Amino acid sequence: MTKADKYLVNDIHNILDNGYKDVNPRPVYEDGTPAYTISVNHVVRKYDLSKGEFPICTLRYQAWKTGIREIFTIYQKPTNVLSEMKEMGVTWWDPWDIGDGTIGQRYGATVKRYDLINNLIADIKKDPYGRRKIVSLWQESDLRETPGLPPCAFLTIWNVRRNYLDMVLVQRSGDMLTASGAGGINEIQYAALLMMIARVTGLEPGVFTHFVANEQIYDRHMENADEMLRRAAELDAAETAGAEIAIPELVLHKESGCEFTDITLDDFEMVNYAPIKPQLKFELGI
Repeated sequence: MTKADKYLVNDIHNILDNGYKDVNPRPVYEDGTPAYTISVNHVVRKYDLSKGEFPICTLRYQAWKTGIREIFTIYQKPTNVLSEMKEMGVTWWDPWDIGDGTIGQRYGATVKRYDLINNLIADIKKDPYGRRKIVSLWQESDLRETPGLPPCAFLTIWNVRRNYLDMVLVQRSGDMLTASGAGGINEIQYAALLMMIARVTGLEPGVFTHFVANEQIYDRHMENADEMLRRAAELDAAETAGAEIAIPELVLHKESGCEFTDITLDDFEMVNYAPIKPQLKFELGI
């Protein structure tokens, strides 16, 4: 199993054994039923990309290309316009349309307004060992300006360590099995972002740490949680019996020192990725 798979198994057990059920939840399923969750607080996962510990789950397929496309909509060609996001291959934001074809003054709109990513890159190049490299999507004035879903993964902290670039991702809330969990879309896309920023600043991607303040499993995802634990047990048994399990890794084919805007999805290659099938379906709480 990958390091992410092992984290996910432990985190599922942690929620099942120690989690608490919410009261009067805000989200609802498409049929209008309240979307209850079982949660735990303060989940931390750590990966060293320089040692091949890329965070991707193999217990079900992860749409890693779409995850990177979403990172492009937030940081590379920042936008909050749904039609522009769709043109870039990101279609899952429609339920959060605030009525004007946007998701509000959120995510890419905030990055664009404050030029957050260009400021980060310039700071890393100018003062690599400075300890103020923080990119925050949680801007109070933006949140008050329009309605819209407040950003979930909202803060990154960047540090240079010799020739390595390390990054912490802080997430206020996370749907473990669909996005925020170990090796899920959020970890995949932000690890990819770390690789991108390292490449354009002439550094190597180092340690990626993910902190989730509140991580949940939705009540209608419990069967899938059990299925992923079953798959993990079978995979673990195969490894114990001597089966060789390939470890997937994301490769960025772009020369060091390139421009951030020059990196495309075609520059990424996922090697040795053989997730377990069939794919699992998850009903979202909106």
